[in-house]
Formats: sequence, C-alpha cells, structure tokens
Amino acid sequence: MLHLRFEGRSYDLSESQLNIKTEMKDAQIKEILTGYLGIRANRLENYVIDRPATGNLIIRPEAVYG
Repeated sequence: MLHLRFEGRSYDLSESQLNIKTEMKDAQIKEILTGYLGIRANRLENYVIDRPATGNLIIRPEAVYG
C-alpha cells in the first residue's frame, strides 16, 4: 500500500496501480507520482518517503520544526 499526502489530500493507492516497487529509489517513486498527479517534478522535491517495517510506503511533506 502506498499512502500519499499531497496539498492537504490523502491518497491510498496500491503499488500495482502505479507500477511501483518498494525497493525503488525515492527519485524513481517521485517521478512516477508526478506523472500520476500531473504536476512538475519540483513539487515533490521537499517530500520524504517513509518505509515502515510493514512494507508500505508513506510519501509526505518534509516536517519542519523550529
């Protein structure tokens, strides 16, 4: 399962929907997601991809503290 948080919206997608493999590099996953969302690549530049032990992928904005 892939959970994406983008501009206040949440998307729950299966990796097979987007042909994403959990072992892909972050840049590859972001490239696929920009195509899915129809946005420019730099829009996901400050996003992080968490890979919890469950095997899911969580793509979210980078947390900024301070």
